[in-house]
Amino acid sequence: MDTTQRLTLAGGVVVLAGVASALAAPALPDSVVTHWNAAGEPDGTMAKSVALAFLPALSAVLVVLFALAPRIDPLGANVESFCPAYDWFIVAVATFVLVLHTGVIAFNLGYEFDVTLLVIAGVAALFYAVGELLTRAEPNWFVGIRTPWTLSSEAVWERTHELGGWLFKLTAVVSLIGLFFGDAAVYFLVVPALLTAAITLAYSYYQYRRLENGTESPSDTGV
Repeated sequence: MDTTQRLTLAGGVVVLAGVASALAAPALPDSVVTHWNAAGEPDGTMAKSVALAFLPALSAVLVVLFALAPRIDPLGANVESFCPAYDWFIVAVATFVLVLHTGVIAFNLGYEFDVTLLVIAGVAALFYAVGELLTRAEPNWFVGIRTPWTLSSEAVWERTHELGGWLFKLTAVVSLIGLFFGDAAVYFLVVPALLTAAITLAYSYYQYRRLENGTESPSDTGV
């Protein structure tokens, strides 16, 4: 499967979201629930027409922006080197939005389930996809952990993304474990995600300082 086919698949997922809206529209009330609190209780609504259009439109915009990014990136050639992983990430994003959209529709059609847990599971899967992408990403201006230090050194970029990839995957696993802890599940997502962000930021600076101070060469492993 080449890039065109993978992007076509992502586009097909967007179309599925639109089809779901069209099929569900006649059976939905004029105002539908679109927001839930951490306890899974509905606390926000939206007009049916807006709600049914919003997530499919958002998904379409995201797919187009992701598809265009390598073409306007000065380091676009680097993106080509991990193109399959990047394209599959686009598919994953579109699928994530589709899952959220169908969840919203199902809830408003009367199906009873904890929407918060659905969102956490979806975000966990997306975090795992992020981890897969990071372990393959080469320096560029749109994708990856872009700190001043990773963008200043290919060695720092490589080390930070290797660590970041595994941390995002670990966050995904911890988040899924959290699904068994009821109302506390959201903390199993938020806390590891914040730690991952903080650790990768600090680690990129640490690695950059090591190289700048000459305590390590770019070819060393330096974990």
